[in-house]
Amino acid sequence: MTEKLAVAIEQGVMTITLNNPEKRNAFTQEMIEAWVAALQQAREAAEVGAVVLTGAPGAFCSGGDVRAMGEREKDGTTAHGEKNRLFENLHRLNRAAEALDKPYIAAVNGVAVGAGMDVALHADIRFASESARFSEGYVKVGLVPGEGGAWYLPRLVGVGRALEMLWTGDWVSAREAERIGLVNRVYADDALLPETMAFARRLAAGPAIAIRMIKRAVYQGQSMTLGQHLDLISSHMAIIRQTEDYKNAIAAFARKEAPSFRGR
Repeated sequence: MTEKLAVAIEQGVMTITLNNPEKRNAFTQEMIEAWVAALQQAREAAEVGAVVLTGAPGAFCSGGDVRAMGEREKDGTTAHGEKNRLFENLHRLNRAAEALDKPYIAAVNGVAVGAGMDVALHADIRFASESARFSEGYVKVGLVPGEGGAWYLPRLVGVGRALEMLWTGDWVSAREAERIGLVNRVYADDALLPETMAFARRLAAGPAIAIRMIKRAVYQGQSMTLGQHLDLISSHMAIIRQTEDYKNAIAAFARKEAPSFRGR
């Protein structure tokens, strides 16, 4: 673990905070290692029902350490070596996020640019502060999106708008991001984290198996035919009906009471 990435678990929610404020929360190799480990822990830990990703005050994330990238080029990194570095190192974040079948929420509390925007796209949903701004700024330094932006972004905002953002690297305000579906909600700066945590705690207290299966069904369904998806759902439904959460909720409904779930 590194002091530049803080991990805490409280009331069923794991909070991952990028804590490198002197570089606008740009991530380092050590931060990537700790981040991947935290996501793997969240997936396996029964006490974690949801994960929130945010940045230390001042920014969300400005991407990777540009100076370190420049040093690698001076050292003569080969094209093959650079490809492997991305796939075996940075892209572990993508794979760890994809493997997390619990709610993953990004609380974007400031600038999210380049890979810093991409890691916000890894999350299932995004809440933003009024001061948040987004940019796929790779093109401004002659690069292609390195952390999945060209895959995630069209699925959120459509191909045309995604290409506009990717080709220009222009900044998008929090309110514009909300309008185009890039973020779910926008809050005042001082309300962002409390509101995000309240939402995450609500999910963490819900029916854990159902919530995890809903996430799987949504993502798996994007690459299935309707028939395949309905086959999957029928299997999920058969399992869910055997859970204590379902049985207790049905009994509470019969008594005209609010259901109480075991949560995680």
